[in-house]
Amino acid sequence: MSEKEILPTADRLLAVVDAMAGQPVLMLVDLVADVFITGAPKRISREAPVLILSFEGERLTPGGGANAVANVAALGGRPLPLGVTGDDAHGERLRETLAALGVPTAGLLVRPGFRTPTKVRILGGGRHQVKQQIVRYDVEDTLELAEEERRRFAAALAGWRGEASVAIVSDYGYGAVEPALLAPLRAALAPAGVVVGDSRYRLAAFAGLDGATPNEEETEALLGTRIGDHLDLLERGGRGLLDRLATRFLLVTRGSRGMSLFQADSTVHLRVSGTDQVADVTGAGDTVIGAFALALAAGASPLEAALLSNHAAGVVVMKAGTATLTADELRQAVRADRRPLEELRWAPS
Repeated sequence: MSEKEILPTADRLLAVVDAMAGQPVLMLVDLVADVFITGAPKRISREAPVLILSFEGERLTPGGGANAVANVAALGGRPLPLGVTGDDAHGERLRETLAALGVPTAGLLVRPGFRTPTKVRILGGGRHQVKQQIVRYDVEDTLELAEEERRRFAAALAGWRGEASVAIVSDYGYGAVEPALLAPLRAALAPAGVVVGDSRYRLAAFAGLDGATPNEEETEALLGTRIGDHLDLLERGGRGLLDRLATRFLLVTRGSRGMSLFQADSTVHLRVSGTDQVADVTGAGDTVIGAFALALAAGASPLEAALLSNHAAGVVVMKAGTATLTADELRQAVRADRRPLEELRWAPS
């Protein structure tokens, strides 16, 4: 019987959410700090035609691969991350934030003199209005891992050996995530472990992934063509990427167009969960890979994991800023979606 004939029920998806609790997930990630500075409009500057804000507050949230870590933790999983921050204030606050979420910090290294990759967003609006992003600036130091840092990663993996059945690779191009680390990461997993990856610029360099979750822009870069509304291009390209990347499954996230899951024997398109009138898409891809991998760790099939990550993304895009969701919120999203799963669109294999 093919997977097309075994459509997961809502009860099955809810059982997977329950099984997520306490599941360990190894995570090799580029750690990023997302900083949000808010203010109320004050006046136009006399010195230049710019808006002056009256400062109201600042908050730091885990971003990039750190957001994937935070999402696994928020959903009840047990992230086991490897990553590097600087010895700066943003790095210290990021590590403290992750530790407060119950995330083990043995694999979080501090490099002296390195500026933690940071995305600073300045938002303005009236006191009782939704703040709108005005400008963003990025701190984008990159690094090359030193041998001592690789040894410390190896020591952390040795301490976790055999605990997890699933691992995440989240590469934002800042240097902490190297393709050569894929082999020791896999070796630290339990037998028949699964590695799911995402890379902003070089997914093809991570040969040997079991699955990947690129967004449409990253998929277009790999294919060398724009997809847009051309579903036939997506289907041909997605099946070709399965072979090219030597992966078992490929989940392409397409924003308001939903998601497409490619496997050797099937292709299925998922409509967007919830509404396509979103509040903020910041970090939604990190939620997707976190929920997808955690669902796999809980025993889900790739289709079940894709459905749950689709629901998870539908929740976080309705929140402002870099966000996470809880297992209860994911359960509510599953229960609220009354569309029959038979409406999933299957494409020819």
